[in-house]
Amino acid sequence: MKIAVLKETVAGERRVSATPETVKKFIGLGAQVAVEVGAGAGASIADHAYADVGATVAGRAEVLADAGIVLGVQGPDPDTLGGLAPGAWIVAGLNPFGERARIDRYAALGAEALAMEFMPRITRAQSMDILSSQSNLSGYKAVLDAAAEYDRAFPMMMTAAGTVSAAKVLVMGVGVAGLQAIATARRLGAQVSATDVRAATREQILSLGAKPIFVEKVAGIEGEGSGGYATEMSDEYKAAQAELVSAHIAKQDIVITTALIPGRPAPRLISAAQVASMKPGSVIVDLAVEQGGNVEGAVAGEVVTVSGVRIVGHRNVPSRLSADASALFARNLFNFLSAFWDKEAGKPVLDEEIGNAVRVTQGGKVVHERLVS
Repeated sequence: MKIAVLKETVAGERRVSATPETVKKFIGLGAQVAVEVGAGAGASIADHAYADVGATVAGRAEVLADAGIVLGVQGPDPDTLGGLAPGAWIVAGLNPFGERARIDRYAALGAEALAMEFMPRITRAQSMDILSSQSNLSGYKAVLDAAAEYDRAFPMMMTAAGTVSAAKVLVMGVGVAGLQAIATARRLGAQVSATDVRAATREQILSLGAKPIFVEKVAGIEGEGSGGYATEMSDEYKAAQAELVSAHIAKQDIVITTALIPGRPAPRLISAAQVASMKPGSVIVDLAVEQGGNVEGAVAGEVVTVSGVRIVGHRNVPSRLSADASALFARNLFNFLSAFWDKEAGKPVLDEEIGNAVRVTQGGKVVHERLVS
């Protein structure tokens, strides 16, 4: 089985889908690995580092020739997959809802496309979950980005010239990214509060030393919600949440929003009026900006100032920590493929539970139930 590792072509994407560490492990399973020239450059991995562990380093056409599995961080452009064998696997983050036309083209190529963001959130798949590994880094980086834009210190400082008060940070959405944002802000010395629609997150917030802020008069989601994600809430809950946020947000120096709903635009959590209620010099980091944004006025790819508040809308936040993001992403892919590696067949053979969860195209058709109307 030949595994192809492609250089990412999306603007600003610095990650790579395999590292010398995982390439060596794939070769240990009996696979051949071909890496496109320059694939690791954005993550500070030189071509010779791949060659040193036994990979072939070549141009894209040679890398794709006879490949049974193609690895990517983001789904490769179908126009760049000339010569791909029918039935070859494309294993990457495919953004199936946002890039549906590309999924259709994978089907037309005869490829079997596996969307890693559809990995089920079950115990045995935790080490394969790209969303968790990358969101963890996003939550960390969001706090650093906020600190870079905030023109004051995070921790309380007592000096001969007077006391500097600790920054007040609110984290909205307590998934993987939110939890890491809480932990990072706490490590930097901020006073941290957090809110979520899922009741089960209250204990997690408290465990990190932050203050939970919850709507009390209207029921949210008991437990973790579907697959660990929040779901769309009632209009009554949204109104109560907006009232709670309005009362709390004006007192905050920094707000970090992380709320996403799979397959839908990001929920609007902060209105322009709420932004205007914050002190000049405050900072908001919108980690959902590429899915429509949690914050009114956020602009994808830009840092804008609205009513004296800086709203940070960086795209592809994990890629801004490309070395660590690549290492974790690559391990996710290796853990996935190696878990199903059949030594006799010399390739991975997926089981029904995970195979059906991640497979979006097969046999020239789009086959995933969430994509078939």
